[in-house]
Amino acid sequence: MRSHRYCVVMCGGVGSRFWPFSRNDRPKQFLDFFGTGKSLLQLTVERILPLVDIENIILVTNRQYAGIIREQLPGVKDSNILLEPARRNTAPCICWAAHHIHALDPRASIVTLPSDHLVLKEQAFIDAIGEGLRFVEEGDRLLTLGIQPTNPNTGYGYIQQGAAAQGWEGIRKVKSFTEKPDLEMAKMFLDSGEFFWNSGIFIWSAESILKAFDRYSPEIAQIFGAPDSEYASPAETAFIDSVFPNAPSISIDYAIMEKADNVFVKTVDLGWSDLGTWNALYEASPHSQEGNVTQNCKVLASECTGTMFAVGGDKIIVASGLKDYIVADNGNALLICPRADEQKIRQIVNEVKGSFGDEYV
Repeated sequence: MRSHRYCVVMCGGVGSRFWPFSRNDRPKQFLDFFGTGKSLLQLTVERILPLVDIENIILVTNRQYAGIIREQLPGVKDSNILLEPARRNTAPCICWAAHHIHALDPRASIVTLPSDHLVLKEQAFIDAIGEGLRFVEEGDRLLTLGIQPTNPNTGYGYIQQGAAAQGWEGIRKVKSFTEKPDLEMAKMFLDSGEFFWNSGIFIWSAESILKAFDRYSPEIAQIFGAPDSEYASPAETAFIDSVFPNAPSISIDYAIMEKADNVFVKTVDLGWSDLGTWNALYEASPHSQEGNVTQNCKVLASECTGTMFAVGGDKIIVASGLKDYIVADNGNALLICPRADEQKIRQIVNEVKGSFGDEYV
């Protein structure tokens, strides 16, 4: 069965909320945030290897990152790196990858992973993915992993669980999806015990997800609806270059998961974070007695509390009187921002680009 198991790693995002560390030419998935000597992408691929052979790992990314991926993952063959000619969110990415894999192996089951998440409990991850693969291999099912929430976080989407899947511990039918709620609603979700964070980790067979596109997202299905002979062949690149830019920019949640009636959730505790923001990295990092975090840099902090310091190069940071701030310096850009305002960073990046040009983003 292992030979029919594949993994799609989505690694084409820009990660603008991590500016100025994450840049257009080297986004966060290619960075070593924790001083391990490995990027988030490398850790993601390493994490799935106990379950999926390297020959069956497919990377989907923007064309400009081909060189970085080959540098960081020399064991992945070029034909397993699918290069998007445009950015179109996760649904077109997943549809293309599913067609590519189905052409290689119509019996394939697929784990779909973001490339930039943190998972501290790796054995729990392996156990959950292994069970999830067995679950989808038994029928026409779409499975996502739901993370046990630890706080009323408004930065995550939520999944409401329904009836139990007979014979499968911890797997339930999905009752509803909710995009990022406000704080009051997030508190209600947490108190109810029925809601879990949406991890963005999916498991399904190639056949099941392509059937779901046909039924729930016919526009995307039609765009990628070439015969299998077009995929995993010399004709694939030219075909994708001609059709991919016409695909709508839409997430897999909106395109499929919120509409389908065969969606299940497996609830897990993985020591997980999507590392989507500086605050998420702050929460996932070791703290000093004063609640400060230093990311691979030298800091002298006086009367500073709850502050995140992340500085590239060999600079020494001397700071006084900062409370709950982000101080991030990388290359030609320095960000000093209250942690409470981190949702403004995308807007800041757009303003920097408009005022000073692409070289600063």
